[in-house]
Amino acid sequence: MDLKTYLAEHFPNLTLEPPLFYNGDVGIRFELGNSLMFGMSTEYYMEQVYHRSLELFKALHDQEDEVLFITQAYLGDKPKQKVKKLNLYRKYIKKKRPIRALILEIFPGLDCEPDDIQDPRNTMYWYWTKCRVKDLKYNQLIKAICNHDVGIRPKIYHRVYFINISKKTIFHIYDDRGCDVISAAREELMGIYKEYNDWILDYDREIINNVFLG
Repeated sequence: MDLKTYLAEHFPNLTLEPPLFYNGDVGIRFELGNSLMFGMSTEYYMEQVYHRSLELFKALHDQEDEVLFITQAYLGDKPKQKVKKLNLYRKYIKKKRPIRALILEIFPGLDCEPDDIQDPRNTMYWYWTKCRVKDLKYNQLIKAICNHDVGIRPKIYHRVYFINISKKTIFHIYDDRGCDVISAAREELMGIYKEYNDWILDYDREIINNVFLG
C-alpha cells in the first residue's frame, strides 16, 4: 500500500503534521493531562495521561485492524547508515515481517524557503509500515510517546501517527497534554465522542460539537 495514495483517497485535503485536529475536516481533540495535577504530583498526572491515551487508542482500534504505523523524524546531520532504520520499530513491533517491510522517505529542507541553503537539520525522515494492532506492543509504545516532554524513560522524540486502514481514522498524541483523532467520516468517531465527551478539550469543544451535533 502506498501511503500518499491512501491519504489522497481518504484524506484528500489533509497535511499530516501537527496540529492534526485543525488540519482535518472531522476530528476530536482530547485532553490527556490536567496541568494543575502536574504541579501537585507528576506520578498521578502521568497515570491519568497513560489511562486516557490507552483507553482512546483501544476504543478506536480493534486487535485485528490493519494500521499504518508512521514516524516523522528530524535526525540532524546523522550519517545515512544511521537513519535507515529506527530502533523503535524493532522495539515495539512483535513480528519481523512489518519491520523488514519498513519504508523510509526523505524530504530535504521541508521547512525551508525555496531560496534557502539546504540544512540537514531541516530534513524530515518519514518511516512507515503496515501491521495489525495485535502485532504492536502498544501499551509500552503509547506510554513512551507520552513521556516525551516530562523527563521519563523510555521516551520517543519523534512524531508518531497511527492510521487505521480498516476504520479510516488517524490517531496522534502530540504530547502529554493531549491527542488528536480525525476520521474520513463523522460516524466512525461518534462512539468515542459520546463515551469520552468529558475528556474533550474545552478550548475546542464548540468546534467539535458543531461537527458531531450540527
